[in-house]
Amino acid sequence: TYDFLLVFFSPTAKVGKTSLIMSLVSEEFPQVVPYRAEEITIPADVTPERVPTHIVDYSGTVTVLTANVICIVYAVNNKKSIEKVSLVIVLYAHCYDISQVPVILVGNKSDLVEHSSMETILPVMNQYTEIETCVECSAKNLKNISELFYYAQKAVLHPTGPLYCPEEKQLACIKALTRIFKVSDLDNDGILNDNELNFFQRTCFNAPLASQALEDVKNVVRKNVIDGVCDNGLTLKGFLFLHILFIQRGRHETTWTVLRRFGYDDDLELHQDYLFPLTLKVPPDCTTELNHNAYLFLQSVFDKHDKDRDCALSPEELKDLFDVFPYMPWGPDVNNTVCTNDQDWITYQGFLSQWTLTTYLDVQRCLEYLGYLGYSIISEQESQAAAITVTRDKKIDLQKKQTQRSVFRCNIFGDSGSGKSGFLQAFLGRNLTVSHMSYYAISTAYVYGQEKYLLLHEVFPDFDVLSDTDLACDIVCLVYDASNPHSFEYCARVFKQYFMDTKTPCMMIAAKSDLQETKQLYALTPLEFCRKHKMPPPQAFTCNTADAPCKDIYTKLTTMAMHPHVTQADLKSSTFWLRVSVGATVFAVLGFAMYRVLLKQR
Repeated sequence: TYDFLLVFFSPTAKVGKTSLIMSLVSEEFPQVVPYRAEEITIPADVTPERVPTHIVDYSGTVTVLTANVICIVYAVNNKKSIEKVSLVIVLYAHCYDISQVPVILVGNKSDLVEHSSMETILPVMNQYTEIETCVECSAKNLKNISELFYYAQKAVLHPTGPLYCPEEKQLACIKALTRIFKVSDLDNDGILNDNELNFFQRTCFNAPLASQALEDVKNVVRKNVIDGVCDNGLTLKGFLFLHILFIQRGRHETTWTVLRRFGYDDDLELHQDYLFPLTLKVPPDCTTELNHNAYLFLQSVFDKHDKDRDCALSPEELKDLFDVFPYMPWGPDVNNTVCTNDQDWITYQGFLSQWTLTTYLDVQRCLEYLGYLGYSIISEQESQAAAITVTRDKKIDLQKKQTQRSVFRCNIFGDSGSGKSGFLQAFLGRNLTVSHMSYYAISTAYVYGQEKYLLLHEVFPDFDVLSDTDLACDIVCLVYDASNPHSFEYCARVFKQYFMDTKTPCMMIAAKSDLQETKQLYALTPLEFCRKHKMPPPQAFTCNTADAPCKDIYTKLTTMAMHPHVTQADLKSSTFWLRVSVGATVFAVLGFAMYRVLLKQR
């Protein structure tokens, strides 16, 4: 919404400035003209652009400094007033630092001359970029009075400065328009075909282009730009040329409509309300997840950038995907947070997992990222908030003994050197810890045929400074080095101090089980400790194997996180875990088969 201040002033007296204001407001020439007009407010419903406007008859620098647009009035029959226009612009635009305020030159008293002053004023217009346009009018016979008002509002709502550099005859908004082109290029082939152009047209102007109109547009581009049209589609070069043409023909509103529809503000920055919609509220004890439509959108984003169809994004493909971002959002640690292929490229599953992680940990960041990708535009939603599901309170899940959540957090505790990092990397199918360490790992696990995300978080082993975030999770994993006699004590202390009196399920992991097991220097053995506190027995684990590490333990963790109400007798039952393991195996096989079918279709 806009509410702008229109200031009139003149380089000399007797140019008809006040008469012009009175004629503008009353739509008739005043018989009696006051020394200076009072400030006038015109309501939105009677202005061409539906914007409330305040008109000020200049009386000091304060109003100039707060002006949204300045009308410099001169008399076309007064050569001295024309010559002083340039001096006035220099004085106010530079002495009072209002160089960003659009200026309209108004040649009044056109009824008194037969010639135009445009030839004289044109050099001044070319010299100062602040000048939007020049209008010759007459307060006496109301000539071009309404046009003056239209151009004044247009100068504020659709200014030329941010769009175009007249000296170089180049667009100043190339970066923004390039992002818009890339977002609109749904198949990422570098060309906007007829379907994409029509979608773009409907998105921005609520109406498709007729087939002949599309051809006419492309013919204009063909005649003026080499390589502007390719394979009967519009290239980026052609797309940018069209906007130059709009601006040169005075149709700034066309380009501004496109920019604002894609989230840009008057400074050509993505608007904060666009990136961070205020409609999303997350109550305490609730989590955030991507919904089905969001995953479909992200699948299409992955597909359009996976040009070699190998179901992984190479560094070049990933860079191309994030080219619509103002910065690279993912660092090298992401490759150790999600699944990658043999070349260490992020796979399709890894791509969706990283988005799931971001949504869970920092939903505002996720909204920002979706905004850069144009989610609300491509998915035709009101905002990115439509991509997010806020889960119900965990206490309700416990009461009802069921959950609708898809993402479960497992915090990993253990002393230094206990094998926590190896446990995280094994979840991603890796045997050894690699460079660019990550304290998170996320992938899918199948529980009773349902695909869920398990998010592992390695908590820094500083016993005295555990935060609420360190303690907030769906399941706790306590990792100790079975070959180190001092390792178990840390796990026992963390459990007794922080989790013994909570309802959060816990599991003990005896890591490095490939090494010689050593008696732990603690009052109870790990097995006795688990029995005493009604926990499942310690689970032997090692990532030092020739094959990919076994993932059964992660299925168990996910199952416990999903069903915190399950009794310890069930957890100890071999048939319980057999049902879970068989279900996971069957659906993993089915999932891979479906993945192969989809790959062939792609």
